[in-house]
Amino acid sequence: MKNYLVTGAAGFVGAAVATKLVSLGNKVVTIDNLSTGFRENIPEGVEFIEGNCQDKKIIEKLDAHKFNAIFHIAGQSSGEISFDDPVYDLQTNAQSTIMLLQYALKTDCKKFIYASTMSIYGKQPDKPINEEASTFPKSFYAVGKIASEHYLRIYSELGIDTTALRLFNCYGPGQNMKNLRQGMVSIFLAMALTNQQILVKGNPKRYRDIIYIDDVVNSFLAALNSKSSGYNYYNVGTGIKTTVGELVKKIISNLPDKISVKYSGSTPGDQFGIYADVSKIKKELGWESIVELRNGLEIMIKNELIKSN
Repeated sequence: MKNYLVTGAAGFVGAAVATKLVSLGNKVVTIDNLSTGFRENIPEGVEFIEGNCQDKKIIEKLDAHKFNAIFHIAGQSSGEISFDDPVYDLQTNAQSTIMLLQYALKTDCKKFIYASTMSIYGKQPDKPINEEASTFPKSFYAVGKIASEHYLRIYSELGIDTTALRLFNCYGPGQNMKNLRQGMVSIFLAMALTNQQILVKGNPKRYRDIIYIDDVVNSFLAALNSKSSGYNYYNVGTGIKTTVGELVKKIISNLPDKISVKYSGSTPGDQFGIYADVSKIKKELGWESIVELRNGLEIMIKNELIKSN
């Protein structure tokens, strides 16, 4: 049995990663402030510390543990919301990363895996984007994420093997359907189920790389099991370009009721389009996505329909 810290296990990705680690027979501890996650999402058997990852007193509660690896997934995770309170966004993303890296250094934890984001790339040409592309963040959220990646790089020179996973648009069962400012698939699906109308902020020709949660979890395990040392960074996506209009049509096709669609306005800090070149993670970690969008949407929507009935 190994011991892992998974921050944010009350949230979508954190809960899924923690669940997988527990199922493999490991001990898991989490820190979560429940700002966007739910206590019931935390898997049974996970030790829960309620609070902020940027709070020194909360981190001191970890002193009784010796971790084999730290998965830092907690943090404000919406580009749009980051404009509401940029200082909080900086604290929950960048400051928390520094403090946890410092904790890892102090306790001789040799592996640190970070949930970064495709948002760091900003505006890009219409082609698969690899990890060496320029980074020009368009939101405070993305600024905090790229800053955190640089902290990972510097701490790797101090003896911690660090990995940044640049997650593209994640979706799947367990996504927060109540937050209509975070998660493109969950936002559209929640609108359709609640109001029989999807309101899209922006052009239907915008495009994304949409990846299923099980594939995302497997990318974290691939990073954990990697023998690579130093600082590493990878795109986690499908490599497939899906327009917003196509996504909306796929969601509607899986629903029993007639759904109307309205396009209006825009979202602060939004990228027009991006999709991943995933050749690096495939070559170095042996990871690739396996769940097609049509199959993942069908599973997610069936799950939500069952819950609503």
